[in-house]
Order: sequence, then C-alpha cells, then structure tokens
Amino acid sequence: MRILFTIHPNKTLFEYLVPLAWALRTAGHEVRVASQPAFADVITQAGLTAQPIGKDHDPWDVPDPDQPLAGRAGLPRPYDVAADPGAADWEHLRDGYAGAIDTWHKLETFSSVPDLVTFARFWRPDLVVWEATTYAGAIAAKACGAAHARFIFGLDLFGVTREHFLRLKGDRPEDPLAEWLGKYATKYGLRYSEDLATGQFTIDQFPGSLRLSADLQYVSARFTPYEGPALVAKWLWGSPERTRVALVRPIEGYPVAPRELVASLAELDAEIVVSTSQEWGPVPDNVRVVGDAPLHALIPTCSAVVHHADFGSTALAAAYGVPQVTLPWHFDQPIYAGRLAAQGAGLSIAPEDAGAAAVAGAVRRALTDPSVRDGAARLRAEMQALPTANQVVGRLEELTVKHRVPSVG
Repeated sequence: MRILFTIHPNKTLFEYLVPLAWALRTAGHEVRVASQPAFADVITQAGLTAQPIGKDHDPWDVPDPDQPLAGRAGLPRPYDVAADPGAADWEHLRDGYAGAIDTWHKLETFSSVPDLVTFARFWRPDLVVWEATTYAGAIAAKACGAAHARFIFGLDLFGVTREHFLRLKGDRPEDPLAEWLGKYATKYGLRYSEDLATGQFTIDQFPGSLRLSADLQYVSARFTPYEGPALVAKWLWGSPERTRVALVRPIEGYPVAPRELVASLAELDAEIVVSTSQEWGPVPDNVRVVGDAPLHALIPTCSAVVHHADFGSTALAAAYGVPQVTLPWHFDQPIYAGRLAAQGAGLSIAPEDAGAAAVAGAVRRALTDPSVRDGAARLRAEMQALPTANQVVGRLEELTVKHRVPSVG
C-alpha cells in the first residue's frame, strides 16, 4: 500500500509519528511524509521520504517569556470543554470554534490544501494519516478516495470537544467547523461529513487510564520514544552512583522560576540533571546541566523526573516506570497531570502552589513513598500491554481496505 502522513512543521509532533511510519515502511508499504518545504530536512533526517507541499509559513508567534502566566494557562476555547464539560454551553462552543478556526486551524491548513489534494490525486495513497489539527489531510484523503486516520498525541481534546458540540447543537444550523471544512469539500466535489473533523478512525498512543476519548473508533498503539539523532555520553552508561532526578526543559514560563527550582532541588541528597538548551551559569556540585542528553537515555537512569506535563515527557517517564512530579500550566497539561496523579504514578502541583520548596518536597516524596513507585510501575505495565507500532500495522491494513474508495478522484 501507499501511506501518506501529513503534519504541520513541528519537530516534536513529527517525532511522535516516526516509529509508526517506519513500522509501515518495514512491513513493505511505501511511505511519504508531506509538510512544508523547509521541514523536508527534518523528515529526511529520520530516514523517511519527504513530500514538500504548500509554502513555508509560521502561523505561530513564540510566546513572550515575560507574559503573565494567567494569560497562557489552561485550554483555549472551545477545547476547554474537555477539562470541564459541565461548564460549556452552546454559544461558548460555537463562538470558540469560530475563534479557533480564524486564529489557529485556518492558518495551519489553508496554504497546504491545494498542493496536498493535487499530490494525493496523483500519487493515489491508500491511507492518509494526519495529525489531529492538520485537516488538509482529511480533505486530500476524501478527494482521492483514500482511507484516513487521525494521529493524536495524548488526550483527544478535539474528538471530545466535537462530541460535546454535536450533543449541544441539536437542530441549530450553526456549525463553524463543518462550514469551514465544507467549503474545502465543495471545492473538490465533496460534501462535508464528520470524518473530515475526526477521521474515519483514530490512532491513540495513551493507555486507557490516561486516555480522554470520544465515541469514536480508536486504534491503540504503544508510545515508542524517538528523539531524532542522538548521542549517549559515558556518564549515562550504567547505573548512577547516587539517586538521580531529571528536571526536563525548565523554560521560562514554568510556574516557578527555574533557577530557584534548581537551587531548591540541589538541597536533596541526589544528583540533579537539568535538561535544557539554555545558558545556565554556575550550579551546585550535585547539579549537572546538559543540552544534548536524549531523554530516552536519561530518564531510565532516574528515580524521579520533574516536568511540565507535556505529552512527550509524561509518556516517556511512564514508559520507563519513573515516578513523576508535574508542574502543569498550559493547554492540556493540567489534564495530563491530574490523570497521572489519579493513577498514583506521580504528583502534580498547581501553578499557584508551585513554589521551589513545594516542588522539592514533592520530589522527596516521589523518591521515598513506595506507593508512588508502585503506581509508576503499574502505569508502565499498562503501557507495555499496548501493541507496538509493528503489531498495529495489520489492523491499519484491515481498516484501510474497509474505508478506501479507489474510484474517487
């Protein structure tokens, strides 16, 4: 079969899908990855074939590190309904969709649709796998008759929000997402259908205890760590000489000042490894600042890991059974952190409580409380029970045969 992946040019999100792309490739399928031209080097560096589409553009401005935390906390509308379903009403969701389309989804999608449809009609993929906000992938799949799947990274905020929207919509005609995607569909001789928003099926890498799901068809796949080209230094060989704690990417904007946090953690009887690309300056003797240590080599050597509850850090630490201390503040991080803590696999500290001393205290508990270590071990076992990327290939083949319409396009 021919498999086309499509994603906007985000290196971190791309790395999450590489293991599945390679599983399909080594199973004998032809695989290409479509994204903006400037992203081609990232794709080919992973050993995959790049298909440049559209024009290079950056729809995102980097947040100002000095912007008040409250201005960036939580989920934007309409996706905040995933965190608090009871608080949403019809107008909230309708207006939220309209805003998200104009300020987010349209900027990521509009420039790539013509090229992607043209290429799909030429190359004739059997399956298109699209990152959850790369709606151009669904449009191109429908335009050429390919089966298509969303590939999500963690919580299915988009599917759950859509489910709540349709529940509250009733007979009301307004539907900003359907209207927007429907305009593309009409342009290519199609009609809007819900799979343009949520895929014919969805590939999910989270275990059931952490998952946030809608009433959709999901294909479970085990998270496989991949961080691109990596070198493992000698200090990561073997077991550490003392208890090791990793602090992952303590960027400005954490709910606690990074240098204060490091100073507080340094008071623990442990080696503190700060994984960051920032210039740092002098540190206590038991602190090591590294910019190039791959997390999939670092985290298995640790007894605890501190991070801001993004998908990659959460999944990576869970995969190795390492207790986690999370400092969530942005987008879906609070939901990740809450579910992780509910499973007993880690501790979560709300932004308003995340002083340096409080974080150090939570790390001390993660290192000494057997229940946290046991919870982390249970979560690791749950992740290990999921099928690997190679084991998922057969299921994707079956669903592709079921959904593709070769005569279209």
